[in-house]
Amino acid sequence: MSNTKNLLVELFVEELPPKSLKKLGEAFAADIAKGLKAQGTAGEHSAVTPFASPRRLAVHVSGVLERAADRSVSIKLMPVAVGLAADGSPTPALKKKLASVGADESALPRLVRRMDGKAEALFLEGTAEGVALAEGLQKALDDALATLPIPKVMQYQLADGWSSVNFVRPAHGLVALHGADVVPVKALGLEAGRQTRGHRFEAMVDPVVLLDADHYARQLEEQGGVIPGFAARHGELVRQLNLAAAKEGLKPIDDDALLDEVTALVERPNVLLCQFEPDFLAVPQECLILTMKANQKYFPLLGADGRLTHKFLVVSNIRPADASRVTGGNERVVRPRLADAKFFFDQDRRKTLASRVDGTAKVVYHAKLGTMGERVERVRRIAGEIGRLLGGEVLAKQADQAAQLAKADLLTDMVGEFPELQGIMGGYYAPTTARPRTSPSRSKTTTSRASPAMRCRATPPARRSRWPTSWRRWPGCSASGRCPPATRIRSRCAAMRWG
Repeated sequence: MSNTKNLLVELFVEELPPKSLKKLGEAFAADIAKGLKAQGTAGEHSAVTPFASPRRLAVHVSGVLERAADRSVSIKLMPVAVGLAADGSPTPALKKKLASVGADESALPRLVRRMDGKAEALFLEGTAEGVALAEGLQKALDDALATLPIPKVMQYQLADGWSSVNFVRPAHGLVALHGADVVPVKALGLEAGRQTRGHRFEAMVDPVVLLDADHYARQLEEQGGVIPGFAARHGELVRQLNLAAAKEGLKPIDDDALLDEVTALVERPNVLLCQFEPDFLAVPQECLILTMKANQKYFPLLGADGRLTHKFLVVSNIRPADASRVTGGNERVVRPRLADAKFFFDQDRRKTLASRVDGTAKVVYHAKLGTMGERVERVRRIAGEIGRLLGGEVLAKQADQAAQLAKADLLTDMVGEFPELQGIMGGYYAPTTARPRTSPSRSKTTTSRASPAMRCRATPPARRSRWPTSWRRWPGCSASGRCPPATRIRSRCAAMRWG
């Protein structure tokens, strides 16, 4: 039996796309482990540990053999009637078939006659030699790189200046260790070794020479200043965020997508506290939170009441002795972003929502359904009828007014800059328009992010592009366009036949 040791494979590359890093790391590890298990060098119960940082994809597989065990094979050759003559001698067809599988007439004693369906067939019984780890890992590595879920690859030249390869980012190093031994494999013009690189600025040793497969994570963290595991780095980031927020008596905003993206941007997180001028809190908190998360990857801090405060957390990839320049730089960068949001909010409040209703007639809703203004009129008729059935003329009038104002915030500067705020901003601008106090959130309800009413379209809008690029047809929809996958409530589709 071959020796069993743990295996490490690492591909060192330039900075990977942060939004794809987690998926790339999991796919790289799973595909290599799958290939090794299929060839018998790794067992079904071998533990697979993926690693993924901004500049590396790696996998640790436990219990990997130097050579897979020999296995019995049975190769179907042909029907007995075709392979053997009447006297039992092999026909030319059988000899040719034996040659095609690497055998000759000496293999005739190993032929077995067995029923295959309704006919009796000849099978060649034998023992296949187990594949060596170097050969098996090479195939598994090639297959893993070929099937990685890369949305777009780039082509770059190798060191010889003539050859070129395609990959998500240029690769600069390859590690393959079986225990403490290097496995001689190649990928993307690189030969495997035991050296890798740590943090760009804070590595204590460069390069990091790995002792064996099991010391990988510890050596990178201690000598390279890198936490290579995505899950470990994610956990450390969450711990630091909660600790920093608790010191201020606050809590960070809950956003798993933002956590994953920031985890993919840093090799060793360092959370720092920053703040902006409290005057900006006069702007709706949704606007401030969105611009801090989407544009700067910051973590806004909320008070016990869930309201936004003027403090936020940034995640740095370095740990300087004096972090004042880092915090000061981030505070200086966020200020113009918040000033833009305040400007849009102030400009929008100069006009009422009611004054913007006529402008919806200039926005194309759908090529076969008319303009947004025509759609609003259809919604008004439906809302009025429902209101009349539920609460008489008073509720019908309120529903009519709510439907009339519901789409007006699409013409505001804030929604033009931040399309994700459609419907939300209508709830803030509506109080400046005379309307009953009994329906404070009607605009938010009618124009939500998930609402296909403003997204279901097949032609570009006349005013500006605020529409998603991927849609799907909704069952029962009379429109030639398609509604977004996020939509799950059929009654919200404005393209239904009753619209």
